Amino acid sequence: MPCFLDTNILLYAKSTLPTEKQKRLIAEDILRRDDCVLSVKVLQEFYVQAIRPNRPHSMSREDAVALINVWHRFNVQPLTFELLLLAFQICDHLRFSYWDSAIVAAAMMTNCDIPDTEDLQHGQIINGIKVVNPFV
Repeated sequence: MPCFLDTNILLYAKSTLPTEKQKRLIAEDILRRDDCVLSVKVLQEFYVQAIRPNRPHSMSREDAVALINVWHRFNVQPLTFELLLLAFQICDHLRFSYWDSAIVAAAMMTNCDIPDTEDLQHGQIINGIKVVNPFV
């Protein structure tokens, strides 16, 4: 089953912080898979966070764009009006933030069972989608 990736997987994969070494190794292993799925929202968020000047070891815009181009090898769910409306429904029904709801909506629209994230409760089932935190 395809594996939907949240932004934190991408950020940890490129972290140079010693305190995040174990998470980096796990994230790098996940990104070796061939069945990962991303969304445009995840890639946008990665870009904004990766180049943030106050981020330890922030990267250049060029390096962030180059990584996004590498990750384009995965299936990428576009931002659509349908996704937006589904995210709103998830917000209303589950009281999640819009951003978490957009992740769940994109996972649902790409038929992914397991969004790999540490932002939602590990093991939680949301509209038939099982949440997995790969770092626990």
